[in-house]
Amino acid sequence: MNIRNAVEADLAAIIAIYNAAIPCRIVTADVEPVTVESRLSWFRSHDLDKRPLWVVEIDEAVVGWVGFQSFYGRPAYDTTAELSVYVSPDYQRRGIGQLLLQRAIAHSPSLDIKTLLGFIFAENLPSLQLFEKFGFQRWGYLPGVAQFENDGRDLVIVGLRLG
Repeated sequence: MNIRNAVEADLAAIIAIYNAAIPCRIVTADVEPVTVESRLSWFRSHDLDKRPLWVVEIDEAVVGWVGFQSFYGRPAYDTTAELSVYVSPDYQRRGIGQLLLQRAIAHSPSLDIKTLLGFIFAENLPSLQLFEKFGFQRWGYLPGVAQFENDGRDLVIVGLRLG
C-alpha cells in the first residue's frame, strides 16, 4: 500500500470511487454521477503545501483518497480544514480509510491545520465510527438538510482540535 500526492492522471480513478458512493445516498449529497471535467477545478484547487489530495494505491491502482478542503473561505478559518475520505467499495473494511485518516491527522500540523472537520450523514455509521475512533467529537447536528426524493438526511459535523 502506498499513499502519495494525487496527480491529474489519478482524477478518473478518484471520480470513479466518488461516483460509486452516490447510489447509497448516505455518503455524499450528489444525486447524479459527476464527470472528470466537472471536477477538474476542484482537483486543481488542492495545494500540496496547505490542502493536499492524497491517494492510496494497491498494486498501482488507486483504491482510495483523502482530500483537505478549506473551511468557509475566510482568513480567520485558515487553520481549519474539512476532510473527505473515500474508499473503493471493493477495498472497504480493510483499514484503508483508517490509514488515510491517520495520515491526515498526523500531517495536519505541518499543513498549519489546527482543527479538522468532517461533514457526515447521520446514517453513515461506518464513517462516524471511523472519525470517532480517532477522537473526533460531534460538534453539530443539522436535521433534514439534505433531500433525496422524499427522504431527508441529517448531517453530523464532527471536529478534532490538534495539539
